[in-house]
Amino acid sequence: MATTVSVLTPARVRAAAPSPVIALGVFAAVRGSGVLVLSAASWWAGRSPVRVLGGSWDSVWYLWIAGHGYGRIQMWPASGSVQSDVAFFPLYPLLVRAASQALPGGLAVAGLAVAWAAAALAAVGVYRVGEHLLGARAGVLLVALWAALPHAVVLTLAYTEALLAALAAWTLYALLRGRWLWAAGLAVAAGLTRPTGIAVAAAVSVAAAHELLARGGGVRGRGVRGRGVRGRGVRSSGARSSGVRGRVRGGRAAEVWAAGLLAPAGWAAYVLAVGVRGRNPLGGYFTVQRRWGSRFDFGAGALGSAAKVLTGGHVALATTVTVAVLAVAGLLAVLLALDRTPLPLLAYTGVLLLITFGGAGFFESKPRFLLPAFPLLLPVAAVMARARPRTAVVVTGVLAGLSHGYGAYLLLVARVAL
Repeated sequence: MATTVSVLTPARVRAAAPSPVIALGVFAAVRGSGVLVLSAASWWAGRSPVRVLGGSWDSVWYLWIAGHGYGRIQMWPASGSVQSDVAFFPLYPLLVRAASQALPGGLAVAGLAVAWAAAALAAVGVYRVGEHLLGARAGVLLVALWAALPHAVVLTLAYTEALLAALAAWTLYALLRGRWLWAAGLAVAAGLTRPTGIAVAAAVSVAAAHELLARGGGVRGRGVRGRGVRGRGVRSSGARSSGVRGRVRGGRAAEVWAAGLLAPAGWAAYVLAVGVRGRNPLGGYFTVQRRWGSRFDFGAGALGSAAKVLTGGHVALATTVTVAVLAVAGLLAVLLALDRTPLPLLAYTGVLLLITFGGAGFFESKPRFLLPAFPLLLPVAAVMARARPRTAVVVTGVLAGLSHGYGAYLLLVARVAL
């Protein structure tokens, strides 16, 4: 009696599972293996993996807010800095507090659960944006590249980058599909997540302004044809092939107006609330940031740090990698701008880059600030989608391995704030 043996091939996997599931599986494989590497390294160093993942650097502040509310102030007489917890936006701590009521293990476990769930949602959202612009294969590769970034370990920590990335990705996807009110609601939530959540609001407001100006204050038909990322010959089932332009589809004028005006509401509400609390409604939050050592200096501090690295003044690995990441980000931003990228993605990425490059203080944290800027990887994903599948797998595997090792270094060896 003959027996038929079914061989599991990439083609069979693609046929059996929807592409978003494959993208999520790729993300889980890359970041899950990173968690295993970090856990093993933590045990070897005599530290608890849960404490490393859930209680490193800013995680301590978020978990304190989740458990006790706002009101913590830490003073450093040597440097003169006064660190207040109102510098941290409230959405993530609120979610952690809610999760802690339903999950065992305390706030650290709840913080990780929220961050990991947000990272999964972000991975699917990143895939959807990549698929919409470049096709399914490039969408999966976009997720893989994003999961293998040098600082991608942060996506598995009790931090807010995963939550912001999730809200940003789905906001951008909503805009690409012409879902204005969905985009506005997600942008409001993003504005309550991190200071850089204003970039998500900017994407919505800029897209709405462009839509209204292009139609003379009204929205008619299917909307304004936007700029689109060229697929560079990428094809997949149901994908947009090379040369097809993406578009921000229009809706009713009232929805566009509402989206553009409401999108910054979450960010503005928290900034004003902190300002009112400090009796300086417009400048109070920025005073809090300055006391932390963060301010906007138009990139002077970043250029100074980069110059020290390039002239041999800095030898710390984390500082050197930061300079390299910022340089690559700048190059990718140029490629993105030249590649007919849809306006909402350009606005979102541009504001993130402006805040990251122009801000002073915590130089080694800048690559973390850019983690939600996944559109920067679109040109790379488009090129990789043209390569042989084996080449794409090897490149992803090498990048993931480097990311895992560097993540363990950042959390267990480096003495710089992440």
